[in-house]
Amino acid sequence: MTFPPPTINGMKATQFFSYGAPGVLRLTDVDRPEPGAGQVLVRVGASSVNGHDALLRSGGMKIVSGRRFPIGSGLDFAGVVAATGPGTTRVAVGDAVWGTVHPREKHVVAGAAEYVLVRADRIGPAPAGLSAVEAAALVVPGVTALAALRDATVLTAGESVLVRGAAGGVGTAMVQLAHAFGGRVTALARDRHTKALTDLGATTVVDYRRTAPEDLGPFDVVLDTVGTDLGRYRRRLAPGGRMVTVGLSGPAIAAVAASTVHGSRRIRTFSVNPLTPHLIRLAEQVTAGALRPVIDGVYPLADIAAAHEAFERGGALGKQVVEVSHPA
Repeated sequence: MTFPPPTINGMKATQFFSYGAPGVLRLTDVDRPEPGAGQVLVRVGASSVNGHDALLRSGGMKIVSGRRFPIGSGLDFAGVVAATGPGTTRVAVGDAVWGTVHPREKHVVAGAAEYVLVRADRIGPAPAGLSAVEAAALVVPGVTALAALRDATVLTAGESVLVRGAAGGVGTAMVQLAHAFGGRVTALARDRHTKALTDLGATTVVDYRRTAPEDLGPFDVVLDTVGTDLGRYRRRLAPGGRMVTVGLSGPAIAAVAASTVHGSRRIRTFSVNPLTPHLIRLAEQVTAGALRPVIDGVYPLADIAAAHEAFERGGALGKQVVEVSHPA
């Protein structure tokens, strides 16, 4: 698929003009924005496909996004600073950065574009040695996994950890960081991912299609990225155990609410709105060797619909990443 080059002050951006399947995504020509006070324009090198992106595109976030189109796609991004607005002193043109657009706001242009305009507090320095594709694969999974382990469950060394959906983008990050923090990790995934997840730090890998929750555990910490059968997995908690879910379907929200009667062993949920401190903390983990990107597929920006389709098929190991090429 080929597209005409943008004008000198234009750029390509992924947008959709109606809700629906991945095929609604379009690569369009838009004006390149200029940063205002406290803003940064990032020349995007890569973005990844997250659950947030699929939910937004399909219409599952209409309460936020409404029905005024077009809407931009791409929660996260990695690239270099192209321009800064007045009063922005923490970053300079040419700095390698990663970050996200605001997850609870609608954007006409978001991360899956040649350039993205964000507030300066929504980016952080990308770890040295990572390509833009590698960095983009870590932003949302890494921030989410860190919040789950350090903030929501406060994992301590020696505790047993169950990771549901361990082969996904967030799951692979959870496996790595739980191992790095001293946890004994059991990963639930398809058996074909056993070696890869063991290499990432899992002590045990269990095929969820062949093992009932009742045959597992007990665990000190349960990390769920799936959002189904939450009550059955909550019952696998040891005394004093903690469980969090990031797979928030309607039934999952009901299960979280119903679990409050179990006190400290209830099912918790959380959301992360990544800002610079979160991104700095994540970069520290990457630099320390605790976390590395796991990538299933890399797609050009023009084929972002195929990346969304691969994400929705499931069964992959790691992330679907969209690489952004700029005109010479």
